[in-house]
Amino acid sequence: ITHSTREQNSFLQVNHLRAYFLDQRQTTVDYTKINTIDEYWYWLENSFVSNIRAQQWYNGDNPQYLNGFLNDKSSRLIGWATMRQLRVESELCSDQRIISICEDSYSFFNEETQLFQPGWTNQTVEDEVYSSSVLEAFNYSTSDELDTYTYVGEFGTYSGGSYVYEFRGRLPDMKTNLSALHQLDWIDEKTRAIFIQLTLYNPSVQLLTAVTLLAEFLPTGGIYTTARFEPINFYTFTSILQLVCTIFYIFFIIYFMIIEIQLLFELRLKYFHQFWSIIQLGIIGCSLGSTGVYFWRFQEANRISELFEETNGYIYINLQLAVYVNDILTFLLGYCCFFSMIKFVQLFRFNRRVSLFTQTIKSCAKELMLFSIMFAIVFMAYVSLFYLLFISKISSCSSLLRTAQMLFEMTLMKFDASELIEADAFLG
Repeated sequence: ITHSTREQNSFLQVNHLRAYFLDQRQTTVDYTKINTIDEYWYWLENSFVSNIRAQQWYNGDNPQYLNGFLNDKSSRLIGWATMRQLRVESELCSDQRIISICEDSYSFFNEETQLFQPGWTNQTVEDEVYSSSVLEAFNYSTSDELDTYTYVGEFGTYSGGSYVYEFRGRLPDMKTNLSALHQLDWIDEKTRAIFIQLTLYNPSVQLLTAVTLLAEFLPTGGIYTTARFEPINFYTFTSILQLVCTIFYIFFIIYFMIIEIQLLFELRLKYFHQFWSIIQLGIIGCSLGSTGVYFWRFQEANRISELFEETNGYIYINLQLAVYVNDILTFLLGYCCFFSMIKFVQLFRFNRRVSLFTQTIKSCAKELMLFSIMFAIVFMAYVSLFYLLFISKISSCSSLLRTAQMLFEMTLMKFDASELIEADAFLG
């Protein structure tokens, strides 16, 4: 049942879109190598905007019946792409001897939410005439108006509200608007995050994909780019076998619930002292949770389908909530499989070797606990050492969590020794 919710074409779709949008083969427009605002604008104007409109074929023929498709001619854009910006307010520096005004890291408390005129000014510019898309890009919109939600990036958690530019209209018009935004410094020193979000549909494999390209502008300088491609398949049951297995699974869960409730009333608090009772509760809890989330996902799929049918796909549909719901469902189904596989060990309890293994674990549980505590203390000592020595020299030691991850990889002999030597010839 769990594997039936996965789409076998998901990897191929994501792999294609990643290569298509990130342009890693071309050094001048490589999204993953962007480090300055000018490089970001160059990628927008010379790579991204041309990719979201179907253009002529290789032989010069015009693309027929491909209205709304990307330039790859295989994925259709649902509605239009959006570019959202989150900004911070200027604040007084803690040390004003050198400079008095500073722009700190992004947080919910210092987010800029005012309405501006083009150029981030409060004065109306009468000499210049800009399109409505450019004017709206300087007006703040709330998350309710945009149907967006909180997003967790690498260097911050960003709210759903933002200043939005919509990639609508013909390709020459979008290029003109981007050029105007570039001249008006739409991205400046107060910018902390740029989201480019679009929803794609591939009719050949009947797969929706939510694309999120995030560029985080750090107060230390530089830009950190990430990209997420989330394929979603909203089809409920693709075969009779899947439907039958689901019905049997529901009946089994109800049967096990009745048994566990009887045991709970019989054993009371002693019920929670048994290891297999916790495993059984995990299976039942994750199964019930996944059932509820499944109906939530089904409701969200119906809402998106109705919007698509009413507008024939010419309206912006944000799949951010659908992606979150799908992730929750995936986590719950994954834990169901995890607890179920552990449950299989109980089925082999009559085997002498398996029984010997479990008895060995029980008899040395105290010693294992003491060893784990000692190992944790020694491991944290090494984490502190590597973190303090290489925090500014190695990216894998830039935080305590990454340092711990690197040390675990070192225990598995999966680390780059040359990186340590280059960071510090003596200590490395």
